[in-house]
Amino acid sequence: MDLLYTLTDFVLHLDRHLVEMLVRFDLWIYAILFAVIFAETGFVVTPFLPGDSLLFAAGALAAVDTSGTLTAGGLIATLGVAAVLGNSVNYSIGAYIGPPAFSGRYRLLKLDYLHRTEDFFRRYGPMTIVLSRFVPIVRTFAPFVAGVGHMPYARFQAYNIAGGLGWVVLFVVAGYLFGNLPWIKRNFGLVTILIVLVSVIPIVLMLLRSRAPRAARR
Repeated sequence: MDLLYTLTDFVLHLDRHLVEMLVRFDLWIYAILFAVIFAETGFVVTPFLPGDSLLFAAGALAAVDTSGTLTAGGLIATLGVAAVLGNSVNYSIGAYIGPPAFSGRYRLLKLDYLHRTEDFFRRYGPMTIVLSRFVPIVRTFAPFVAGVGHMPYARFQAYNIAGGLGWVVLFVVAGYLFGNLPWIKRNFGLVTILIVLVSVIPIVLMLLRSRAPRAARR
């Protein structure tokens, strides 16, 4: 419960926590943000880490950082590399472990997550690697499943780089441009929740569409 409370508090008050981290760690904040984004995209056991909201909040902080430590360009370069490397590691783990990972022995590797991601692959093909960047849970599982299915590595990397950089640029720039508007600053926790909900909408729609044919067949 303490871990859940701490994580929830961190996500809902990202703006405050990032300011504290910047004051305390200075340039090392880049390493901390790198580690979070790398872990969120690189390991199937950490899909709960903040992704979209963290990028948005970091971009918002860069816009008002008078010290010049945090910059939009520095964030895009650092976190873009983290996102691409994270997916690359995730792919390699999937290729090494293979289908037995979903045998039921590992509680966090749920077969349902695999099926959701496989549905994404069937619907969108290799573009899943790009599109999944904007869908929590699927974002973490897509490169793993690509590795399990032995997707050609060169093709995977092409989509991985495009998706990773596109994801980071979109949310960092959005935070930089809009994160300090008065209403957003006053309601940053609510905005964080909205970002998460909007990110989840695609997977909800996908699940509803996948269930509709089944219901029709009955």
